[in-house]
Amino acid sequence: MSETLTQFGTSFQSKIVASLMSDVKFIQTISDILEPDMFDSDSNKWLVKTIRDYFYEYKKQPTLEVVKYKVDEIDNDVLKSGVVDKLRDVWKNIEATDLEFVQSETLDFCKNQTLKSAILQSVDLLENKNYDGIKSIIDEAMKAGSERDLGHDYIPSLELRLEESARITVKTPWDVINDITDGGLGPGELGVVVAPAGIGKSWTLQALGSEVIRQGKTVVHYSLELNETYVGLRYDSIFSGVTTANIKYHKEEVEKKLQTLPGKLLIKYFPTKAASVNTLGAHLKQIELSGVTVDMVIVDYADILMPTGNFKEKRHAIGTIYEDLRGLAGEMEIPFWTASQANRSALEEDVIGADKVAEDYSKVMTADFVISMSRKVEDKIANTGRFHVIKNRFGIDGVTYPSTINTNIGVVKIHEGSSQFGKETQNKMNNSEEFLRKELANKYKDMGKKVKGFE
Repeated sequence: MSETLTQFGTSFQSKIVASLMSDVKFIQTISDILEPDMFDSDSNKWLVKTIRDYFYEYKKQPTLEVVKYKVDEIDNDVLKSGVVDKLRDVWKNIEATDLEFVQSETLDFCKNQTLKSAILQSVDLLENKNYDGIKSIIDEAMKAGSERDLGHDYIPSLELRLEESARITVKTPWDVINDITDGGLGPGELGVVVAPAGIGKSWTLQALGSEVIRQGKTVVHYSLELNETYVGLRYDSIFSGVTTANIKYHKEEVEKKLQTLPGKLLIKYFPTKAASVNTLGAHLKQIELSGVTVDMVIVDYADILMPTGNFKEKRHAIGTIYEDLRGLAGEMEIPFWTASQANRSALEEDVIGADKVAEDYSKVMTADFVISMSRKVEDKIANTGRFHVIKNRFGIDGVTYPSTINTNIGVVKIHEGSSQFGKETQNKMNNSEEFLRKELANKYKDMGKKVKGFE
């Protein structure tokens, strides 16, 4: 007979039952090695047997309603009363924070019991020199408690696929991007903004963050270049429409705007190359433990994170950083946005493609959504630019959108080309020389001067 779970206590045993009811992978893994008799109380034994039997028949856990129905069928009043009380205790533990630990310890315990039983069975076989039999028993015992999800049973599961493919996304500020990504980024997904230095990558990331805050959600913004105060001032500018230089003259106006924001923003500064993806992960887990639910993470920007290993070539180090960042997003089940440098040759490009991504192309391969940002000198004067979709795991890519970009107050708007604003912006960029001439003429006029060629 197997040892019991007495050593772990009653609360621990209730959490095992809670895990059986809430975590399908746990019951898939442990159902054939966890015995009802391992539990102390008759109530837990009944619950474990009921849950396990239901799983064997229907390949999923019973709902609370199903369990209650089964309870009503119990003839023994004492047992029924005990099961009802125990079920209340179990349900309280459904969302316990230590269920992962409970599952791990329980699995180790059951594996050890299975192996112990196999060794005892092998004694008689050893006397008869039946080594093949011993090997078979031990091999089976070693396989016990292993992952039993063999894969997706394709043909009968269309409805399930549709349910599971419905992503819970966090929207961007731009309708056109939300349309082609099926709602924005979802949990565990990584978005990357690619642009040369000084074009507006950071402002674009902050535009993404500000939109999520306006949605009443929580954003964690990691800055690896600008300190927390200056990043905060930039957000102030986005929310208020006041330039960072003038915020001190409009404090009351800005504060009034900030008080209406429904979301939450946490800004954390790490010096360049002082933080790795592991550093960010540890900080995010601290935030979680404090009771704050994080809805989106911004890393400005991933290229200057410290790699977690030693690499001879910089491109390999950066490639690993992006893989680790994507892995962290998946582990935390949070959408991540970051930025990446484009190489110098991209500065005068109308459209920046994947070939202009600096260092390691694996950045593009790792990310779920990659968009580039291009702005030539005349674009900066005209507050225009182009966003080009390099990669989109969720829909179309290779499309370019005219954009309005004013980095004085953090305005970043991406227009559908066929819209009125899109057409006006595109026309402005198509006639950039004429627009530039008029702008210079106006500046000279303001200065009270006339210069030939700028009248």
